Amino acid sequence: MSLTYQKLLVAVPLILRGGDVPTIVGEAGIGKSALVAEIAKKLGAKLFTTVVSLSEKGDLAIPIPPLNETSFLQTKNYGRLADIKFGYTHTLIQIIEQAEVEPDRTIIWFLDEFNRGSQAVQGELMNLVLQRQINDLVLPDNVKLILAENPDDSMQGFENAEYAVQTSDAAIKDRTTRLVMTVSVRDWLQWAASGKKRPHIHDLVRQFIAENAELLYPKNRDIDLNPTPRAWQRVSDNLFQLQKLTNEQQDELLFDIVAGDLGDNCATQFVTFVQEKTTSLTAEDVFDSLPSGPKLPQTIREKFESFSEIQKLNVMKTLLLTADMRLDNNAGRFSELLNLIAPDGQYALVKQMTSAPILDDLYASDNHYANVLYQQIMDIATR
Repeated sequence: MSLTYQKLLVAVPLILRGGDVPTIVGEAGIGKSALVAEIAKKLGAKLFTTVVSLSEKGDLAIPIPPLNETSFLQTKNYGRLADIKFGYTHTLIQIIEQAEVEPDRTIIWFLDEFNRGSQAVQGELMNLVLQRQINDLVLPDNVKLILAENPDDSMQGFENAEYAVQTSDAAIKDRTTRLVMTVSVRDWLQWAASGKKRPHIHDLVRQFIAENAELLYPKNRDIDLNPTPRAWQRVSDNLFQLQKLTNEQQDELLFDIVAGDLGDNCATQFVTFVQEKTTSLTAEDVFDSLPSGPKLPQTIREKFESFSEIQKLNVMKTLLLTADMRLDNNAGRFSELLNLIAPDGQYALVKQMTSAPILDDLYASDNHYANVLYQQIMDIATR
């Protein structure tokens, strides 16, 4: 069994409240770190993160050379520790100082990539995880531990896992609660659309995943780069920045930047999608450009004719959603654009329009070009 992001937001705090240590197991890039950060935010907790895979044997256990008095932290309630500016020691000092300043505020110490550390490193951490003590230092009661691991082939359901990990000690497995994290497209899209100043994820990325859900985290993985929720977030961040460049620069850079996160195969699909979805003619371009009137300006006509059929349809759908077609100016220009679409595209567009209020609006209008557009739509629908 496995849990989605949203379910883990409930399950992990529940385990912490019970006084136990959760171990979140999941594939690389599916959002374990983001999950812990959100849990800390929801709990109002101070978060400290240590990447265990970057640690070396002895970071906690090797004796410290003689130091002067200013190199030591003497705490009121939790013992004495030397402040060494690497490994776990400095993080422990920060945690202890935080606990003494705000003894009632929860502190979360996140030990990420726990089973990618060597057996020796994991062994040094066992007292912290199991006994909440290292040497003569005892962790304050308000410090909660969360572990994260990549799956290994000894875990049920991950018999084919190929991560370069060290199997966790049996004592760790027995004393922590394993929570297997899975990717939920629904949860991810819900999170992607949220945000304060802007959505967490760019609209084009969200649309692509909504239409190609299996590509959020494909089951079939390439040897090199692969899509993951974390990789899609980088793609989104880069898209926001690319939009600040000229169109020419965007076209030159888009594929290579996307491929650098997703791999060539997925990048090809996504870039094609972007090119098809990106509307390069807005309602303002089409209906407000000079000279005014129901006749389509030549510059707009030429630009529209240069688009692929899919791009043309996307422009037309956008115009329908953003402009009032009862106006003669708009109806006349839209009618001309409709004539520039291939017959199959015309029929597909009109089929969508027949169930929308626009037909009733055009039929009821007293404007000449609105009536012309209505008749044109009827002719296409009855071919």
